[in-house]
Order: sequence, then C-alpha cells, then structure tokens
Amino acid sequence: MFPDTCAEDGVEPRKSYSGKFVLRLDPETHEAATAAAIAEGKSLNQWAAETIREAASA
Repeated sequence: MFPDTCAEDGVEPRKSYSGKFVLRLDPETHEAATAAAIAEGKSLNQWAAETIREAASA
C-alpha cells in the first residue's frame, strides 16, 4: 500500500512480518523441492528461503 492511500484508509503503511508462513504444495512438487535442497546440501527451509529471496529480488 502507498502512504497516501494508507492515510486515506486509516491503516499503517508498513506491516511487520513474523518470517513464518505456511506453503501448501502437491506431493510431487514437495518431493522435487526436497530433492533440490538435498542436492545443494541444504535443508528444505534454507533452499526455499533462498529461492524465494532470489525470485523476489529479480
């Protein structure tokens, strides 16, 4: 949200995030992601966080 719009709507422009969220995948994608993480020597959480970070900064 943009600050002007937030002020008009009476909401805070920035939200704090806990860093946690639930992601639901089909079993095949879950398995493939786990295999990709293992291949890189990472936990699924580490692999997913890095993959999301890279995609979000592109």
